[in-house]
Amino acid sequence: MKVLKFGGTSVGSAGAIRTVAEILQSQECQVTAVFSALAGTTDRLAMALLLASDGNMEYHSVIREIEQHHLTVATELLDKDRYYDFTRRITGHISRIDGVLDSISRLGEATGRSTDLVSGFGELMSLDLLELFLEECGADVGRVDAREMIFTRPFNGSERIDYEVSEKAIREKLSRNNKIVITSGFISTSVKGYPSTLGRGGSDHTAAIIAAAVGAELLEIWTDVSGIYTANPAIAPDACPIAGLTYAEALEISHFGARVIYPPSIEPVMKREIPVSIRNTFAPSEQGTLISSVTSSNGSAIKAVTSAGSVCLVSLAGSGMAGVVGIAARLFTALAKNNINVILITQASSEQSICIAVDQKDGERACDAINAGFESEIEAGRVKPALREDGFAIVAMIGEGMKHSVGISGQAFAALGRNGINIHAIAQGSSELNVSVVVKETDAPKAVNAIHQEFFHSAKKVINIFLVGTGNVGSALVRQVMDRSAWFVGEYQTEFRITGLANTRRMIIRKEGIAGPDWKSLMMASDQKSNLEDFIGQMFSLNLPNTIFIDNTSSSDVSVIYERILEKSISIVTSNKLAASSSYENYSRLKRTAVSKRVQFRFGSNVGAGLPVIHTIQNMVKTGDKILRIDAVLSGSLNYIFNSYSNGMRFSEAVLLALENGYTEPDPLTDLRGVDIARKLLILVRESGFPLEASDIEFEDYLPGPVPERYDSAAFPSQMRDFDDFFERQR
Repeated sequence: MKVLKFGGTSVGSAGAIRTVAEILQSQECQVTAVFSALAGTTDRLAMALLLASDGNMEYHSVIREIEQHHLTVATELLDKDRYYDFTRRITGHISRIDGVLDSISRLGEATGRSTDLVSGFGELMSLDLLELFLEECGADVGRVDAREMIFTRPFNGSERIDYEVSEKAIREKLSRNNKIVITSGFISTSVKGYPSTLGRGGSDHTAAIIAAAVGAELLEIWTDVSGIYTANPAIAPDACPIAGLTYAEALEISHFGARVIYPPSIEPVMKREIPVSIRNTFAPSEQGTLISSVTSSNGSAIKAVTSAGSVCLVSLAGSGMAGVVGIAARLFTALAKNNINVILITQASSEQSICIAVDQKDGERACDAINAGFESEIEAGRVKPALREDGFAIVAMIGEGMKHSVGISGQAFAALGRNGINIHAIAQGSSELNVSVVVKETDAPKAVNAIHQEFFHSAKKVINIFLVGTGNVGSALVRQVMDRSAWFVGEYQTEFRITGLANTRRMIIRKEGIAGPDWKSLMMASDQKSNLEDFIGQMFSLNLPNTIFIDNTSSSDVSVIYERILEKSISIVTSNKLAASSSYENYSRLKRTAVSKRVQFRFGSNVGAGLPVIHTIQNMVKTGDKILRIDAVLSGSLNYIFNSYSNGMRFSEAVLLALENGYTEPDPLTDLRGVDIARKLLILVRESGFPLEASDIEFEDYLPGPVPERYDSAAFPSQMRDFDDFFERQR
């Protein structure tokens, strides 16, 4: 026998229910199917309970919505007779719900028992619908009421499953010959006789209890994803389903919020070593994830990277803790007395500090509990009051293969360091099943991506490019990146993704990337007017791993923000000469910042039109060579202009042709006044090891008369023609 569980999304629509029927009818062995309520029903019932408790009559509208949704789905599935049968059943359920909610609204309070009673109606209604539809499909189906199989017992103010009573009842109720037996998840009955529910993950738990009781060969959990993924796909788009996990690995992953499984649902089948398969109702041909006692390899030392946010760090420190027996026990006793769960623990080997992570909502209570527990030591000055820091997340690497691999932590920490992510606490168990780090919550998505790309070969390394300046150089670079994108993915598993583009008029930012030859049209159609502060603000907020900022402008407004960008651990590549030729103090500070933040500040295209001139000089200086002299043609534009002039062209014609062909700077006066040459020379000299300023560069003016200070495209041609007579006399 197999046990199959179908969640709310799997029965959320008529189309989904048809797929469920096909899955059940395709099974070769006898199966028991456990069903959740239709998607959204339990939440609506909870809302109705809340409204009724407040005396708000709007709960009637919520209940009508539930009724109408079920009838709408039934209309698409059932023939006339069965639809009439279903409406009769639904009417009965809705009437009973209304009666309970009416009593709650009069009392102004919903008791635990009334809440359990109302919450369970969603499963009863979905089971009615599935039973009638499977009959209509000709299936050999039998129905068993879960409330006659799953029993709970009062324990410390809540209900706990009575496994002994439940397993006996399950074996009795399921001793029938139908090929398909269906029942409800989530709902149960207290051994005292009143209705109860199994709480979060209740339907999974129901299925696991049944599977364990009957000794099923397999438990299949059908949901809306194709298994458990190597990371949350919403955070790491390249995450992929994990083929196999051990029970221990699955429990670790579920602890960090994998929504497809809930830890208690694993425990009953784990004890009997019954495999659990996570399958996708909407892609039934995909294999999903198999959870069992067998260790499997996925080609990586780790199986998954997960995260949990809203974490608070609480630390207790003081010289009076060293060598004192029982400090940790007292701390955890104080927390336990206040029902505070500790998520992570780390202690320095000096024994002078203990750091714990708790849910952020428990942070203040945790500090109060610890301070009360160590009141005498704090008053004596041997221990400092507990220190609380909010706004953290735990990022965990999980996998039994880590204990057989060297350097896993170092590799992960290096990946985080390259992306400028600071680690605030570290915890690793002796089993090496889980290595956890605490980072700022704002850095958690970036951390998950960085580690995921580091360890999973199937995952592409994504380089996120934010590019400012889409003129000749910028446009050519965009085309080159897009044209070579597939080649880089194929050869190096690296995707160069243009995530943001900006020019003087418009900007566009897309986390998934801006692709295709129509990128200019996308920019023109963008409703975001260009704003540099907004552009870099969005880049900072996205906080994507492996981000590079590229400046293809000649604007000082862009170059002055380089330091802020480097401080965010974002590399810079620039063709803009202004930063490297600014004051020596600023130039040096930018280079120091890049080194301290472990990112790159690359300006190789400032000199030599992209030839590795600067890189070559840097390598020579690093190896101890001394640059004695530099011979160079430093201005390609002036070289073109005077070559054309030498061949008989008038000076103004040569200048305007160079401008038209894109050989000059955007402001051609920068070339003509020698400013561009001076900047290039200054950059070369600085990279050669000489701390010079722009004022140290001497330039002999070759143009007669005053040169305009500002470029005016309309006046420029006539201004250049004013120089023609002078240059004609020089021939």
